[in-house]
Amino acid sequence: MTSGHRWWIDPREYARHEERRGRRFAFESLTPSRTALVVIDMVPFFVTANPHGRAIVPNIARLAAALRPAGGTVAWVLPAPGERLPAREEFFGPRVYEIHRACGGEGPPADRLWPGLTPHPADILAEKTAPSAFFPGRGPLPGLLDARGIDTVLITGTITNVCCESSARDAATLGYRTVMVADANAARTDAEHNATLHTFYRSFGDVRPTDDLLALLHPAGR
Repeated sequence: MTSGHRWWIDPREYARHEERRGRRFAFESLTPSRTALVVIDMVPFFVTANPHGRAIVPNIARLAAALRPAGGTVAWVLPAPGERLPAREEFFGPRVYEIHRACGGEGPPADRLWPGLTPHPADILAEKTAPSAFFPGRGPLPGLLDARGIDTVLITGTITNVCCESSARDAATLGYRTVMVADANAARTDAEHNATLHTFYRSFGDVRPTDDLLALLHPAGR
């Protein structure tokens, strides 16, 4: 059984941006060849026990299926153990720290994704050693995207208010046009999910549902 988030943006936030910049959304169009769908941490550790995580699988698959033939990029990002960080071990405690260090699973990255999410040969598979996939020195993703001329990223995956939010904020800081996909990110509760969407829309980038983005990737008449 799966359950999607009841996501929500306060209408006052929409009105605030409409008054400030004259439109609701910062990024009103997408160039598919310069757009990447970034899928964060869709591995069994984060998805198995979370019905919200299972619920976003179809939307991630829909976006990937639409973006590839339009010339865009799909990037799958998985956790890697990385170097030991004493401060993080102190924060989590030794037992939980080791659990988190192993959360990405073992084996080839493509085999560690949640079943039903299948990378294609032209997709990017990248690991990260920090919550953010875009933090300098913690993973190859920014360089791989830059090599393909990507200027827009659609952030999806788990968990909305941890690795997805960290990645989205850092992507925006690096200058990418950044969109968090409202119904293709998953947290543990609606409250946690919506708190992140509120903050991100207010201060960093756009928040839009899958159907909106599919319409931007395939405008009417094209």
